[in-house]
Amino acid sequence: MDRQDSLRKWIFSALLVAAGVLLSPLFSFPLGATRAFPLQHMINIFLAVLCGTRFSTSAAFGTALIRNILGTGSLLAFPGSMIGAFLSGYLYSKTQKLWCAVLGEFVGTSIIGGLVSYPIAALLMGSSKGALFYVSLFSISCGAGCVIAFCVLKSARLIQTELLKNR
Repeated sequence: MDRQDSLRKWIFSALLVAAGVLLSPLFSFPLGATRAFPLQHMINIFLAVLCGTRFSTSAAFGTALIRNILGTGSLLAFPGSMIGAFLSGYLYSKTQKLWCAVLGEFVGTSIIGGLVSYPIAALLMGSSKGALFYVSLFSISCGAGCVIAFCVLKSARLIQTELLKNR
């Protein structure tokens, strides 16, 4: 990857971090001990597919960090979004299949991120909820974001394919 391409991807990632932070108060809702933010999962998949694993994971970390500093996020945003972003990018890089990116985001965020969030919530946030509680919460938020991302990216590919056929 040349320097100019890398710079474009970092700039695009930064723009999506800014969008994630700015849109979080508008498109999030309280869900138990955390806040559901489906657009974060959509952003993770966009970056995994369009830029790659390190960009999606870095942007997930940046968005979670800024949202926590501003008080619009929770500590649980770190494991949930970062694991999902990483797995989404990793699976997409190995298969080049959109459904693999979506599956990676869902499994990484909902199942793995939910299980990792349990001890964080218990130790640092004083929550007495069980691990499956977090898995179910993350599944709701992540599932919505995954559906949005899949529909948008699949539509974009269909449009692109039709445009190439008409040339």
